Amino acid sequence: MTAFNLMGLISTVALCLPIIMLFTTKLCWYRSFPALLFYYLFVLSYNLLLMGYLDADTRFMYYHGVFNNLMDTPLMLGFLLYFSQTPAFRKKLLIVIAGFLAFELIVLAMYGFTAVATTIILAPGLLITLVISLLFFIHQVKIAVMHHKAIGKAIIAASLLFAYVGYCFVYAVFYLIQPVFKNDAHLVFFLITIFSSISISIGIVLERKRVKQLLELQTTRQELKAIYGSQEVKKRANPFEAATLNFDKEHWN
Repeated sequence: MTAFNLMGLISTVALCLPIIMLFTTKLCWYRSFPALLFYYLFVLSYNLLLMGYLDADTRFMYYHGVFNNLMDTPLMLGFLLYFSQTPAFRKKLLIVIAGFLAFELIVLAMYGFTAVATTIILAPGLLITLVISLLFFIHQVKIAVMHHKAIGKAIIAASLLFAYVGYCFVYAVFYLIQPVFKNDAHLVFFLITIFSSISISIGIVLERKRVKQLLELQTTRQELKAIYGSQEVKKRANPFEAATLNFDKEHWN
């Protein structure tokens, strides 16, 4: 077995981990996590075709690769909505997603459903995702260090940042440098995929614990409102609200 085949096999198995974790933790349909689920399903299917585990003709593999590249940025930006701290920032990120989709349509109209189009589209897509991932990574690490909260979100953000730093390198080698290095680019892609998939799976498990705590607190708050009324709950909960019942405070995000 060659290094390419070995790394391809390991990365394919690693790509299954986030998908399995999303289903077992029941986060697959929670808020922005469906975007992450479909992202990994697309990448997994690409790996399966690339390694020859699924039988398909060259034409199908070509168009699948183009489609996979086109969906990369919209899906990942859609998942990054999960890290938005305010409605205003979420709105801005939605505008970025809409603008990028419009950009994709313009490029596709000009160059068609081709590798040339994906080469043009991937560059700004990777850069945008990298910058936004970096911003969320810095924010989540601060929360994790200062408040010892949201460790799972910090790990997920770190995994995405690591992945997209590597993917930018792979893009440069695969599309901009001489084709002779494409096999090396695939090996780097496999390595990045392995480490990022494993780490993000750990982050998903930890994030599920945090989400469970928040849902329990929300349920408690609703029960208190039902028993005492909104005015009574406001008076009783106010001294501890910042620590236990305010779900939008920074250290919970």
